[in-house]
Amino acid sequence: MCYIIILMEIQNTLKQLQCHIKKMGSLAVAYSGGVDSTFLLKIAHDVLKDQVIAVTARSSTYPERELNDAAEFTHGAGIKHIIIQSEELDIEGFTANPPNRCYLCKYELFSKIKEVAQKYNIKYIAEGSNIDDLGDYRPGMQAIKELGIISPLKDIGLGKDAIRKLSKQMGLPTWDKQSFACLASRFPYGEKITQEKLAMVDRAEQFLLDLGFKQVRVRHHGDTARIEVAGKERLKFFDLELMDNVYKQFQEIGFAYTSLDLKGYRTGSMNEVIDTKQNILK
Repeated sequence: MCYIIILMEIQNTLKQLQCHIKKMGSLAVAYSGGVDSTFLLKIAHDVLKDQVIAVTARSSTYPERELNDAAEFTHGAGIKHIIIQSEELDIEGFTANPPNRCYLCKYELFSKIKEVAQKYNIKYIAEGSNIDDLGDYRPGMQAIKELGIISPLKDIGLGKDAIRKLSKQMGLPTWDKQSFACLASRFPYGEKITQEKLAMVDRAEQFLLDLGFKQVRVRHHGDTARIEVAGKERLKFFDLELMDNVYKQFQEIGFAYTSLDLKGYRTGSMNEVIDTKQNILK
């Protein structure tokens, strides 16, 4: 009975989202190809048809595999897809990797998306944050607020679990896709971000994905790679051959040392340093 009630509540929230989007008339969706933005884009296109465009930024922090997934989905769904260039490494202060790095990135990105929206006479711009994103340190949300970007999923009260359930019902290929954040999030604040380091992280994560891991982060700590995988996937590393294989491959990529994070994957693990410092100061 409780399960049925939950499903009814989710369906009711979906109807609210559809009505919310319908009032907009036209919409440009910042589209990464991930779980949230794919769901938002599909709903928006179902409601507004050709008054919706998807905008994706090609950059050093965005893996080619993600761009290919985004292009494949929009092509199959018949959604107008615009790919722009937005190179974060060219943004003043970005490569120094300050705690507000995400603000610098989002401001640059959405300023460019606003230009695209104006070109196509699109009234609103939306991004895919959901209510589960409210609990983490996300300076990029300040840029989104300043630029007047809307967050329909968050506004309606949808969380990741509900989005995955609805995506599965709708037959979206992303319903069980791993959560993704830009590659710049793999570096401790203060460690310089370079094209070479980003490429190292991208290659390392792709290697683990090719081995069959579903949820992966490779955190870059100087000459050390810290691997985060989903909780249950940690058990895969109780295989000496696998460990030797990963260690060897990561050395070839450029890491002198490779470690496994015992806690496993969690969002915002790099922000734990900020939380720890704040607790010490209290």
